[in-house]
Amino acid sequence: MIAIAVLTVMGLLLGTLLGLAAKRFKVESDPLVEKVDALLPGTNCGQCGMPGCPAAAEAIASGEAPITICPPGGRSLAEELAALLGVELDLSAMKEDEGPLLARIDESKCIGCIKCFAECPTDAIVGAAKQIHVVMERACTGCKKCVDVCPTMCISMRSPETSLREWRWPMPATTELSREAA
Repeated sequence: MIAIAVLTVMGLLLGTLLGLAAKRFKVESDPLVEKVDALLPGTNCGQCGMPGCPAAAEAIASGEAPITICPPGGRSLAEELAALLGVELDLSAMKEDEGPLLARIDESKCIGCIKCFAECPTDAIVGAAKQIHVVMERACTGCKKCVDVCPTMCISMRSPETSLREWRWPMPATTELSREAA
């Protein structure tokens, strides 16, 4: 009985001390960095050249990195960041046809070796040993790590199907009639 009472008192005392220390030594963060970090995919894939999404958010918020730095986010993320930060959006660094590429697995070639499953940083690949694997498109960031480790080369990178959020009106082709009208 004494042991239970001693452990209970120690638990309450240490819990109280930890709670007070958390309030006393709390590190204040920039709310803008938190908002930018919330918009980023949060997968820490490293395609932007930063060690993770929090570091990229700090660089974007401070102006050290362009808002087009995140390849998995694509144009839609760049537009959201431009609106949040109030900066002009310059998409000249992005190619017109550039967009996120997502992994797709050819089920006829998949042997279920789980090498891709173990390498995926976002757990976008679903499957088990000696069974066919499938990629969940909403979780895939297009980091291409699974392509490099696949022994049967059954994984390819393809553009996702366009949704209303990412769809852009195509630029009309310049024709003879439009030149004459101008």
